[in-house]
Amino acid sequence: MKNISKEDYLSAIYKLRDEAGEIKPNIIAENLEISPAAVTDMLKKLSTDGFVQYKKYKGIKLTAKGERYAVHMIRKHRLWETFLFEVLKMPWEKIHSEAEKLEHSSSDELVDKLEEYLNYPKFDPHGYPIPDKNGSLPKHKPVIALSELRKNDKGTIARISDFKSELLVYAAKQGLSLGQKFTVKDKLDFDGSVIIKINTNEVSLSKKIASNIFIVMEE
Repeated sequence: MKNISKEDYLSAIYKLRDEAGEIKPNIIAENLEISPAAVTDMLKKLSTDGFVQYKKYKGIKLTAKGERYAVHMIRKHRLWETFLFEVLKMPWEKIHSEAEKLEHSSSDELVDKLEEYLNYPKFDPHGYPIPDKNGSLPKHKPVIALSELRKNDKGTIARISDFKSELLVYAAKQGLSLGQKFTVKDKLDFDGSVIIKINTNEVSLSKKIASNIFIVMEE
């Protein structure tokens, strides 16, 4: 069984909030790849400790205490990801797991120095915004999942979920990266898969993959 810490749960809830809308235990379980029962048990503990508001069959919300804690950990995580990717040149499918180890052993002073060394980055290598030391996020346009788009819609890839390294490996093989503009050439009603065109290349994506790629719609 995977060992998922309290910090992992709070970070997951924070990250999923603006991607999945209402957050329920099954969504957390799917993204952390653990059983719904394990998620429910942890949510009860987090609720007792004042980190989340949780009632059965209802959406999960972070309390002010939970929000502060999650932002604190996410700041560390995303700065370490940026360092590993930009300075050490590690592939983006490996930096998430390494950053998880580093975030737990880093002092606030070290993380502040890391941020300064990196020249105060605003977004991590997967497109997620990095909170500053006061917990404020940089301004960014709202994102929606690629799976929500329709034929002929246009957009720019702004974020690719870092929950699963396999997705990042696949995205890299398909030549997908942040900042790419694309057009939806087709969307199949049968299974929700989409075909997008980037420059002259067409890429077919399953509904599951498309639901983990987030875009900014072209105005």
